[in-house]
Amino acid sequence: MSKLPIIAIAAAVIALGYFALVSDAAAYGGDAPETCANCHAMDSQYENWYHGGHSKVAKCTDCHLPHDNFVVYYLEKGRQGAKDTYAFVTGNIPVMIRASAQTKEIVQKNCIHCHEDTVETVMMGEQPFDQYCWECHRDTAHGRRGGSGSPYQDSYLYPTK
Repeated sequence: MSKLPIIAIAAAVIALGYFALVSDAAAYGGDAPETCANCHAMDSQYENWYHGGHSKVAKCTDCHLPHDNFVVYYLEKGRQGAKDTYAFVTGNIPVMIRASAQTKEIVQKNCIHCHEDTVETVMMGEQPFDQYCWECHRDTAHGRRGGSGSPYQDSYLYPTK
């Protein structure tokens, strides 16, 4: 019996294990905002969130992922992660990063969920309901520059972990 397949499988397991260790792959299953900022393309989004109104009360995953259940959460996390990884690896990163239609619906649902009492009060008024929350509250989550490509350039202020 040839030992070559066993050696090949062992080499692949060791290589993947080493890659997971070096890249801190387990962190991508968590919810730390610093992990989202690992990709340099997200620097401005992270910095603007850090200075924005939600940095003390919400993480990236609180707004950008569905919270229906464990399965839906991780399926969407995987979908978004695969899309972001593909863009990063191929160098196909847009200058201005914008949420997809699916992500906009997730964020809107999460805004309403967290601010349910406020939304209920607003809905009793004469406000039109055909807009996303951030169309009026543009600087709430990501600071006064929103999700722009022009970040605050003071990363040295952030605590390191």
